[in-house]
Amino acid sequence: MACFLFRKKLSSSSSYSSFPFPLSLSGLFSRWCLLDCKLLYTMIHSILFKLDFNTRLHTWCSFRCLSSYHISGKFDLTDLTQPHTWYPNARRKKRNVFLHVGPTNSGKTYNALKRLESSSSGVYCGPLRLLAWEVAQRLNKAKVPCNLITGQEREEIDDAKHSSVTVEMADLTSEYRCAVIDEIQMVGCRTRGFSFTRALLGISSDELHLCGDPAAVPLIQRILEVTGDLIKVQYYDRLSPLIPLKYPLGSFSNIKTGDCIVTFSRHEIYKLKKKIENGGKHLCSVVYGSLPPETRTKQATMFNDESSEFGVLVASDAIGMGLNLNISRIIFSTLKKFDGVYTRELTVPEIKQIAGRAGRYGSKFPIGEVTCLDAEDLPLLHSSLGSPSPVLEHAGLFPTFDLLTLYSRLHSTTNFHPILEQFLEKAKLSPDYFIADCEHTLKVATVVDTFPLGLYDKYLFCLSPVDMNDDIAAQGLIQFAENYAKKGLVRLREIFTPGTLQVPKSHNALKELESIHKVLDLYVWLSFRMEDSFPDRELASSQKAICSLLIEEFLERLGWQTQGKGSYRHSPLHLQQKISMHCTV
Repeated sequence: MACFLFRKKLSSSSSYSSFPFPLSLSGLFSRWCLLDCKLLYTMIHSILFKLDFNTRLHTWCSFRCLSSYHISGKFDLTDLTQPHTWYPNARRKKRNVFLHVGPTNSGKTYNALKRLESSSSGVYCGPLRLLAWEVAQRLNKAKVPCNLITGQEREEIDDAKHSSVTVEMADLTSEYRCAVIDEIQMVGCRTRGFSFTRALLGISSDELHLCGDPAAVPLIQRILEVTGDLIKVQYYDRLSPLIPLKYPLGSFSNIKTGDCIVTFSRHEIYKLKKKIENGGKHLCSVVYGSLPPETRTKQATMFNDESSEFGVLVASDAIGMGLNLNISRIIFSTLKKFDGVYTRELTVPEIKQIAGRAGRYGSKFPIGEVTCLDAEDLPLLHSSLGSPSPVLEHAGLFPTFDLLTLYSRLHSTTNFHPILEQFLEKAKLSPDYFIADCEHTLKVATVVDTFPLGLYDKYLFCLSPVDMNDDIAAQGLIQFAENYAKKGLVRLREIFTPGTLQVPKSHNALKELESIHKVLDLYVWLSFRMEDSFPDRELASSQKAICSLLIEEFLERLGWQTQGKGSYRHSPLHLQQKISMHCTV
């Protein structure tokens, strides 16, 4: 399975695990970066001179909006107190903003999408690729041509005036009749919240429909006070009942078709799957975050299919949004999770979001039930379901690349890590905002600063969807950055040998295959932003599809083997035929 051949073995001094993360840089600079107009515009013109026309025009417009900060002739680049001024296109409109808020399965997104469907032009912004894909499929099926645009996908439809995108890909230069931002409460997410804030403040649309939790309403109203937008709030009730059970699951012999057991680690997911299947009554589909999106969709489809033998789902909180699932009962195996820093109890919004997936309106199980594996967790479950979500206090924010560029030129360095860290330390915010958690970005910055790259290239690598906690994925990024810095060209075959992928034979091999998928996904993401330098997108996409097929085959075979079946539903020949369809490159 070791098909990623890193041609140059990384020494201990250049491996990700040994990178020295700099200490705080506060105090290195003696004053705030206040620039007089003459110096600022000299810097702007020197930057614009090096850009192509379209980038130059966009950047100049962005710089112009800085003038609203200080009419005194001074610019404080670290003043982020008025982020609404960063988006002049949106500020030229008096938008009609509709807040559709309510619990899961209340029809709020459905009503917003009906309005989008009837509009002459529009955009849907979702938190997940799966949601963007689902909305694009829906609109195209309704004879409304709709593009699909995510970080790793571009499916453009002739004459389409609608697009379905992941929120990070929202186009702030276009104008729309209608726009929808789904799961708007994610403005409060410590890592991705700034992307929702950007879309909220920056989309230029006559109508803006925001769907999410009522806890976001006061914050959204405060943020939009200064924009001049007109705001209307519409509250929704759940369409089907959700019943918290007074008793725990007890024994695994009480598992029944339509159940979903939720746990929060990959190891526990497979442990529970094995335990349930050893009972001999059920086969389990699995859904968790590190599965490729295509595989997650396939597993969900098997679970939803009444003719399938995979009638039970074992999943992580990845089911909280993005998949339509016909779940009768949610069973929490635990109400604690490790969030990357420490093990903590689930929050009220997390419990409600997951529990609300039971009992889908119009499905085979319109009435949902929710319980726990252990009786000791029931009080927290019941109290959480009976409590409103805490009101959001702050929205995420992150400085634009334009601001970081000016800041770097002021300090005469292209090292991204110290520039970003210093900028964030000095940033001034209004009470409604917080600076996004940049731990991941700073880790990547530490890596790319070791290569002779320009600031924009470093910025792109830092925004890329790389999992730096995954050794294979982190080494993939290092190899891509190193090859790009040396030659300006990254060929996939230099680190990956097509034709060596195979069905994993163990959980460790499965984990490795999932990591390989992440590296291929990263290559595709970079190819859309540096197309000439990453020219093997088709090959990477093909190998990604093969990874998904092999993972699916492992998951299905695992179930049949547990049951002691003598044959697989998919024969090796059938699998090979499917793979050959993706091997034409």
